[in-house]
Amino acid sequence: MADRAPERTIEALLLEARRFDPPEAFRRQAVLQDPRVYDQAAKDPEGFWASYARELHWFSPWERVLDWTLPYAKWFPGGRTNIAYNALDRHLAARRTKAAIIWEGEPGDERVLTYGDLHREVCKFANVLKRLGVRTGDRVAIYLPMIPELPIAMLACARIGAPHTVVFGGFSAESLRDRMNDAKAKVLVTADGGWRRGKVLPLKRNCDEAVEGAPSVEHVVVVRRAGDAIKIDMREGRDLWWHRLMAEAPLANEAEPLESEHLLYILYTSGTTGKPKGIVHTTGGYMVGTYATTKWVFDLKDEDVFWCTADIGWVTGHSYIVYGPLLNGATEVMYEGTPDFPDKDRFWAIIEKYRVNVLYTAPTAIRTFMKWGPEFPARHDLSSLRLLGTVGEPINPEAWIWYYEHIGKKRCPVVDTWWQTETGMILISPLPGLTTLKPGSATRPLPGIAAEVVNERGQAVGAKEGGYLVLTRPWPAMLRGIYGDPERYQDQYWSRFPNMYFTGDGAKRDEEGYFWLLGRVDDVINVAGHRIGTYEVESALVDHPSVAEAAVIGIEHDVKGQAIAAFVTLKEGNKPGGDAVDTLKQHVVKKIGALARPEQILFTSELPKTRSGKIMRRLLRDIAEGRVLGDTTTLADPTVVEALKTRYEEEAGS
Repeated sequence: MADRAPERTIEALLLEARRFDPPEAFRRQAVLQDPRVYDQAAKDPEGFWASYARELHWFSPWERVLDWTLPYAKWFPGGRTNIAYNALDRHLAARRTKAAIIWEGEPGDERVLTYGDLHREVCKFANVLKRLGVRTGDRVAIYLPMIPELPIAMLACARIGAPHTVVFGGFSAESLRDRMNDAKAKVLVTADGGWRRGKVLPLKRNCDEAVEGAPSVEHVVVVRRAGDAIKIDMREGRDLWWHRLMAEAPLANEAEPLESEHLLYILYTSGTTGKPKGIVHTTGGYMVGTYATTKWVFDLKDEDVFWCTADIGWVTGHSYIVYGPLLNGATEVMYEGTPDFPDKDRFWAIIEKYRVNVLYTAPTAIRTFMKWGPEFPARHDLSSLRLLGTVGEPINPEAWIWYYEHIGKKRCPVVDTWWQTETGMILISPLPGLTTLKPGSATRPLPGIAAEVVNERGQAVGAKEGGYLVLTRPWPAMLRGIYGDPERYQDQYWSRFPNMYFTGDGAKRDEEGYFWLLGRVDDVINVAGHRIGTYEVESALVDHPSVAEAAVIGIEHDVKGQAIAAFVTLKEGNKPGGDAVDTLKQHVVKKIGALARPEQILFTSELPKTRSGKIMRRLLRDIAEGRVLGDTTTLADPTVVEALKTRYEEEAGS
């Protein structure tokens, strides 16, 4: 945990004077128009959430809205429901022929699935899973590119009560294996490959390597995506083609009436202790939270086309591609590839082609678009857009304004959203029909959400004072624990401040009560909106036979927000240099995935340590960011950090 809450750059943010009121026409038609909704939710939060739960289908009603025994919550206990039923069956009478998913592959192939189509495919794959021996409670791992089979597989799991764990397709075989072993997955769903920048990602080959060390996996179901573009091996008895299984699957499948607290999914996120954490989300509360926040924050109308550009391998894709939009009966766009292939206007071409109304993307992407220049969006008609959103990390005011001006043409509200894998749903965000926007601020907690900024003693701080962001009341989509590790759950989230959930983020509030998020205060690096544990990267580096020791920190990056810098001590007989840098970067990619590739590697004979042997990462951050070195009196050898500072400055300037 960091020694202090972050202070850097916030004073400049709080001086941000620009204000943007909701356009009057937008305000008049907004889903939420009455500011009293905040007070109503605060006075009776349980009644407030129950009112949204009643808009959904329950096989049997709940006995109570909330049981809360810190640190565990049970939302709508006694109730039975099914999130796949609510996302599909509930819409069939009115929306059977309405487009649910408009999909575009990177090579340009297209597919549209109506709610009727999606329901049929989900029912069939639910029957496939049952045929493979998957029962309620069995875990299913999914390692797929951004193709329709990904949400189909997730919804099929949810339909039969088999918790899914989706692993981002950019993760390595080792990362996939670790997650499957932790979850004890029974079946793995993958593809032969996936397209990215004109090349095929070898997903099946990664799976073959991963499954060798994952004894719980009995079958691997393979979607034929890349076809003749990649050669794969199919092991008889274990590996099965998706299309052949689906051709034989019955059409009818009744959704299981599941307890509200039935495990829906496990999603692994990086932590500070090296081993990725399996965040547990259950059914009823998560369903209500994602349903309500999708409706409010994105102001969804029945005629809208919604596009969240995230990968479903991350929580944003779970909550705001698969579950939230489909629970609302929305039409959404899915895209397989990157924003720069075959050219840097691919996103804007998709928006024009499908007349997208609501766009939800990351500040990293926006900063990249800024770097490329406004001429690329200017090539396309973006007049269909009426609302813009951002997610994954704090957005700097300059990027916010660029997004507002060049993409929204100064007529689209921008909703900057704060939430986490652990929270399951957006918690701090503007309500686009009600909130005056400030570039760079996520504004206020949503109705029903109680957040505070506290000091080291857990006491609320005043306006403009830095502190730690905490949550002081349960919320429906909150995590229910870390899979198989209740002690870690208690220690990481509930032990720092009594009776409060510690988010791990720093924040300030201004005099109007708006929240300004400052990023992580622990040893997790937020790279392009994706959380990477420092210990995880350090472990990967030390795994290389040439490395004796490593310390990893986050550094500022114009595009990614943060990037990874590694300070590495080599074993005797190993020489530093360019080849060694490239070798270690590739080793980290193999161990974890491309997201964890260090931006910088600096070789050093020693790392700054305290007399007890603790590496002083705080001082490494001071070095990397060009600050005056903090207190060095506790160091075993203060000369080490001075020498390292000189070397870092020399290399940075070379």
